[in-house]
Amino acid sequence: MLRPTAQGPSTQWGVRQMTRSPLHTRLGRTGLEISRLAFGTVNFGGRLDEPGAHRLLDHAVAQGITFLDTANTYGWRVHKGHAEEVIGTWLAARTGRRDEVVLATKVGDPMGEGPNRQGLSVRNIVSACEASLRRLGTDWIDLYQIHHVDRSVHWDEVWQAMEILVAQGKVRYVGSSNFAGWDIASAQEAARQRHFLGLASEQCVYNLVTRHAELEVIPAAQAYGLGVLAWSPLHGGLLSGVLRKLRENTAVKSGQGRAMEALEHHRDIIDAYEKLCAGLGRDPAEVGMAWALSRPGVTGLVIGPRTEAHVDGALAALHAPLPQDVLDRLDGLFPPVGRGGPAPDAWLS
Repeated sequence: MLRPTAQGPSTQWGVRQMTRSPLHTRLGRTGLEISRLAFGTVNFGGRLDEPGAHRLLDHAVAQGITFLDTANTYGWRVHKGHAEEVIGTWLAARTGRRDEVVLATKVGDPMGEGPNRQGLSVRNIVSACEASLRRLGTDWIDLYQIHHVDRSVHWDEVWQAMEILVAQGKVRYVGSSNFAGWDIASAQEAARQRHFLGLASEQCVYNLVTRHAELEVIPAAQAYGLGVLAWSPLHGGLLSGVLRKLRENTAVKSGQGRAMEALEHHRDIIDAYEKLCAGLGRDPAEVGMAWALSRPGVTGLVIGPRTEAHVDGALAALHAPLPQDVLDRLDGLFPPVGRGGPAPDAWLS
């Protein structure tokens, strides 16, 4: 008898999933099996050199993390496309590895000067896919994700491009990233008119600090049978023990960018959060990821590891879920938007 996974069945789609281990699940309403932790490659180039990236990929795959997430623009600190090239050289040196992994990349962000090297025109989608395939050294992409919505292009054109790539065997599934809930709905209704599968997943920012996806994005994904992949589950390192790292002068990613901007507004809450984690005897990063993995509708997390310890910490978060009383305490520290839950009830008085 099939049993639903931790993300739960979709009553509308009748999705009931059976997994081999807590690490693996199905992607939304599709038959594609993925690891619930996706190895994100945004750190390739600049923060992680090619040999180090290869070693880290080897370690992650050996632990069962077989879902790799990249984008055609990643690696921009070296040059755009560098991250895909690193994955390509890793695959080329490991016979048979391509069949073991689920490979995801993205399209839409600018790859160069000129209006036809960005966006979601048929021309750019098809040519960008072919360029990604060359860099990755593979014949197909398992999940081709639209990096950002392009509302200047009609969905019929987007789906025409994706239909071409699917028919050619270059793309297996299509996903979205950074969509609003109504973008998911409009995309899926257009795909339905064309008798096309449409979106298999949505990748959205979601963590204890940024919970807006609960209002409409996650409910829309659930309604249409999409898997939800949460990126930045630690808010750029804010939830990874940033205060302790700053005291120890060991902060890297958490000591800059989005994490430091948010710390200015949430210092007291982050201090309380780190004390809560210390009382549990668990690393703050583990707690933050375990919370995200526990959320309704969340299929998996996109992690951006730089060390084997980061990979192992993410696995610990997956295999040691948080008890309900801890989840309740975290809700107290980081309350949901409005009254919580999906819109419009979240803001109704």
